[in-house]
Amino acid sequence: MRIATWNVNSITARLPRLLAWLESSGTDVLCIQETKCTAEQFPAEALREAGYESAVNATGRWNGVALLSRVGLTDVVTGLPGGPDYDGVQEPRAISATCGPVRLWSVYVPNGREVDHDHYAYKLAWLEALRKAVAPEVTGPLPFAVLGDFNVAPTDEDVWDPALFEGATHVTPAERAALSALEGEGLAEVVPRPLKYDRAYTFWDYRELRFPKNKGMRIDLTYGNPAFTAAVKDSYVDREERKGKGASDHAPVVVDLDL
Repeated sequence: MRIATWNVNSITARLPRLLAWLESSGTDVLCIQETKCTAEQFPAEALREAGYESAVNATGRWNGVALLSRVGLTDVVTGLPGGPDYDGVQEPRAISATCGPVRLWSVYVPNGREVDHDHYAYKLAWLEALRKAVAPEVTGPLPFAVLGDFNVAPTDEDVWDPALFEGATHVTPAERAALSALEGEGLAEVVPRPLKYDRAYTFWDYRELRFPKNKGMRIDLTYGNPAFTAAVKDSYVDREERKGKGASDHAPVVVDLDL
């Protein structure tokens, strides 16, 4: 079974590439972040024609998450139970479902903006709500994983120049402690192997030729329970999909399971 997570940075802008990648990669389930569309605008029919059911949590603007599956899609939960609001609303940043033999969450963790911004406090509150919400799933009857754009680099090795990030979000002790708290619930990270260079980055900013210079970050992550991680055969970042015209600034992260 092949599972992947991908921040597509607008599914409507990326739809031709997405459909081509789904076909060429043989992905069974894809966790999507940053759809940048409403649920009504989501291209469910085009994906259905490609063989994928869709579960969507999207209201437009900069957020939105989805799950695509060609192995079944049931028991869908839209949103983050107990999650905090921002500007008076709960943003569409989480969706979960049972896809064939596994239970999966697709998440898009708030960016945080700056450490002294209220969005950073919101990010930490959101991560704490995520920890509480997934705790019962960890010990459930199925292999279980949370995948998505966490907007946190787990270690200094996961950013291209740690010195440039001092005092910035994505690398603070509090954010990394939130990842450790997830692991404390019984989840373990599935770290992808690099297909090029020493580190498997997943995000490269569009500016300053960051991708050709490999000035990236690893912020798209997978955390699985013991039944999930025991089934992992391989994981890697499909760096090729970051290349070329019209690419997202994130690359897909692929996880292969023996299920």
